[in-house]
Amino acid sequence: MRTFGKWLGRLLLALILAAAVIGLWKREEITRLLAVNSLFSAEKIVRNFSHMDAAFLTAPVSRGDGPTSPLAHGDAYTLPPGTDGWIKTRAVTSLLVMKDGKIRHEEYFLGTTADDRRISWSVAKGYLSALFGVLMAEGVIDSLDDPVVKYAPKLKGSAYETASIRNVLNMASGVTFDEDYLDFNSDINRMGRVLALGGALDDFSAGLSESFATPGETWQYVSIDTHVISMVIRGATGRDVPGLLAEKILSPLGLEQDGYYVTDGAGVAFVLGGLNFTTRDFARFGQMILQNGEYGGVRVVPADWIAQSTVASAPTAPGKIGYGFQWWIPKDAHKGEFLARGVYGQYIYFDQSRGVLITTTGADKLFREPGVSDINVEMFRIIAQNM
Repeated sequence: MRTFGKWLGRLLLALILAAAVIGLWKREEITRLLAVNSLFSAEKIVRNFSHMDAAFLTAPVSRGDGPTSPLAHGDAYTLPPGTDGWIKTRAVTSLLVMKDGKIRHEEYFLGTTADDRRISWSVAKGYLSALFGVLMAEGVIDSLDDPVVKYAPKLKGSAYETASIRNVLNMASGVTFDEDYLDFNSDINRMGRVLALGGALDDFSAGLSESFATPGETWQYVSIDTHVISMVIRGATGRDVPGLLAEKILSPLGLEQDGYYVTDGAGVAFVLGGLNFTTRDFARFGQMILQNGEYGGVRVVPADWIAQSTVASAPTAPGKIGYGFQWWIPKDAHKGEFLARGVYGQYIYFDQSRGVLITTTGADKLFREPGVSDINVEMFRIIAQNM
């Protein structure tokens, strides 16, 4: 019995030492996983959204070497009645309203400041769309109707094999992907764990094997489609997205700060939602888009791409919100009205006819409740119409 006790003690000691070694070896991955598990907790969500670099691997996105472009101020604008209640209910963390290129209202909430680099979530998709338009104009990519596997051969044999670039830009790939943030085992949450534990999103995308529709037939919001666009871009150029975005899109904008992307374990940018900038720098990008691709007298994105990508071209259901090439088009939108939208209340809203740009960040844990997006769009419309 005494011999057995010694053996058991040694075994337990060995297991403890092994666990400690594994713990040290995987400390970074475990820390990131724990951070992800508490990312959206009520007491941490606001701070976390300003410090994503504390929870994930990241890659810098350079602002370039040029001077900061000034954002002029116009006459102060008084927000319409009811805005204060909306700000509180929707846990808005910043609100920046511009008209004709001038700031008319700028305010920060819940302890955030103008210097916070906030996570964009799916607002980042609009940045990738703009970059794609530049590369198309440069002839790097031949046609929107090319199959994605022409530039991303890793996707051969996957559910993306028969999808075209146009299909994935439109979120009409037909690929089965469960985007339920509340289901631990959903595809979007499995993807999040791949990101947190240092896996490769290219491998994750190539592993998707099921389809629910023929490509181009049906619209369904599938965030991993945006990652496939980045695979196409990287395959066509041989370069990474952060470097391309900095050179082609950001350097003419005169941003205040460098941004950064959340990345996977292979250093590949999380293009579908991992871009972080200050609210003012989101607005500089938005103002360029509002001005049909020009900023400070410089042509950044082709005007015809802006026009093509921001109209409802995806096969969405009649009478519902529309979708273009990674941009949303509200129900009953008038010409030049569109938006970028991210989970938890991130928006860039465009009203080209009125020259109005509205940029918001948020930490709205109730963003998925029915009608919340419609409420937000209606508030943006009220603000724009009363300026």
